[in-house]
Amino acid sequence: MPEVSGCAVFIEAGSKRVFASAVDWPGWARSGKSEEEALATLAEYLDRYALVVRRARLKPPPADGLVVAERSQGKAKNADFGALGEIAASEREPLSAADGKRLAALVEAAWAEFDEVVAGAPATLRKGPRGGGRDTEQIVGHVIGVEPIYARKMGISQGKVDPADHEAVQAMRHAISAALRAGAPVLPADSKNWPLRYGARRIAWHALDHAWEIQDKSD
Repeated sequence: MPEVSGCAVFIEAGSKRVFASAVDWPGWARSGKSEEEALATLAEYLDRYALVVRRARLKPPPADGLVVAERSQGKAKNADFGALGEIAASEREPLSAADGKRLAALVEAAWAEFDEVVAGAPATLRKGPRGGGRDTEQIVGHVIGVEPIYARKMGISQGKVDPADHEAVQAMRHAISAALRAGAPVLPADSKNWPLRYGARRIAWHALDHAWEIQDKSD
């Protein structure tokens, strides 16, 4: 990725929805109906994301200076379903142990934020006008339920995890953090694994997106 002056953003554009992700800040990703709307929403969420960054004992990114550094090629199918799904070219670069340690700290902070929000949330969440939406326990099951899949896609051996099994959840998270902290070389061209940088972005976004959902739907 060429050097940019500001906070580098990766754009994933579907037919109806666009995601903007700060590529060096796992978890800071928002969507909108257009690229401009996605970028505006990303900026609006900085205050919430800054709390997570401080958990990681890092200095939050600047409030301005978002710069689109990359765009996905073709249609980002996952974007239309409300999820990240495209890998940025910069995420395929080698991951040093130093950079991996930083990413791991941010992912761990995202998990800590999610756990804290869940601990203080009501069991029943506010529903939409037609009654749609999940309650807290269902969201927890969903978030933790997909993380073993994410781990395997990152090349980490991981079976299913019962969301109620705290020790198993922590062991899985530790394995993911350890993989990030170890760093990684460039993946072979024929590898089906996710680059670790992308895995960190996807995991942190998913945890925070649902943490913020729970906050917004709590009475």
